[in-house]
Amino acid sequence: MDESVRLRTATEDDRRPLADLLLYAFHERTTDETRELEEMIMEPGRTLVAEDGDTIVGTVAIQTREMTVPGAVLPTAHVTGVSVLPTHRRRGILTAMMRRQLADVAEAGREPIAALYASETAIYPRYGYGPASERVRFDVHSREVKVAGPPAPAGRLRLVRPQQAKAELAAVYERLRVHRVGWSSRPDHWWDFLLKDSESQRDGATELRGVLYETADGPAGYATWRVKDDWNRHGPAADVRVREVVAGDPGVYAELWRFLLSIDLTRSASFHFGAVDEPLQYVVDEPRKLGRSLTDGLFVRIVDLPAALEARRYATPVDAVLEVSDPILEANTGRWRLTGGPDKASCVRTDDAPDLACSITELGAVYLGGTTTAALVASGRVRQLTDNLPTAAFQWHRQPSSIDMF
Repeated sequence: MDESVRLRTATEDDRRPLADLLLYAFHERTTDETRELEEMIMEPGRTLVAEDGDTIVGTVAIQTREMTVPGAVLPTAHVTGVSVLPTHRRRGILTAMMRRQLADVAEAGREPIAALYASETAIYPRYGYGPASERVRFDVHSREVKVAGPPAPAGRLRLVRPQQAKAELAAVYERLRVHRVGWSSRPDHWWDFLLKDSESQRDGATELRGVLYETADGPAGYATWRVKDDWNRHGPAADVRVREVVAGDPGVYAELWRFLLSIDLTRSASFHFGAVDEPLQYVVDEPRKLGRSLTDGLFVRIVDLPAALEARRYATPVDAVLEVSDPILEANTGRWRLTGGPDKASCVRTDDAPDLACSITELGAVYLGGTTTAALVASGRVRQLTDNLPTAAFQWHRQPSSIDMF
């Protein structure tokens, strides 16, 4: 790294300059409103800054949250805000910050994995982050599909203002997120951030709107969305921009989508955080009209290899030796015997011959069950050394997903 630049932990006094740096780096307008949004989710004690003289020129940050992994919920370093000013690129600042952050997380010993969304996907595998999930974008011709699905339990839809219904939305989400691999915990300040509903978040659409599906036992699901108005030569053509659809019961899930795809004066709907196995694809009569496209989702980095592999569960029994290389966190390098199944797991060092060999990046890619070891073998990213390849064990009964962009 350039000798004129030093790294340090941020302080409370850094909130405003950090907000300004992030807004500049991610090409967003710098206003009091956008600064307030950035400052709402900052944790200065978990934020590194690169400083050149009196100027902050780079930063990486962590949000302290949990994430659901196969069979467990783990403390997970949610990495965010990775940026360097354009005047200080190509000086090794990003590499120094990413390495320092990983060393700090490993030393603290609280979070066995880290996760992030990649603004540029070529960057993060260099630091051991593997592409662990994908997400489906839906751009729906809503008047050309019909939603079937099972009947919902007795109940009703009730329109709500999301800010005022925060407790009800949070209760539904909290009940379900522990069963959905890739979903993160939402501290109270994160809910405030999600529901702030500032003008800068709307892109010309309406305020955030919400609906609850209520049963005799309480709320069973919810959806939030905006509407972008439009008219053309054929009449009304507004777009429903869906933010979240959260429901555990298949009938409630279908009922929420039936509502969203039939709002008056709208002709299309968009939802950009669907799972690869999103049930919407299987409850409509014309799936082609969903306008599906695939993009990357979460990237996962194994920080403490034995702790991470022991914490999750495995779909089938596994007993395999993994030879792993990690040039940044060398404690992860070596041969590890992984044994386990749906109920428990163990991961210990061994001198036995390996069944497969990979880098820590590939291990992060398979960790949530969204990328298979067989696919990585076929691509040459994993070396298969015996017939004992634990592909089925690492997979899970649902594909990982995430509906939080952090």
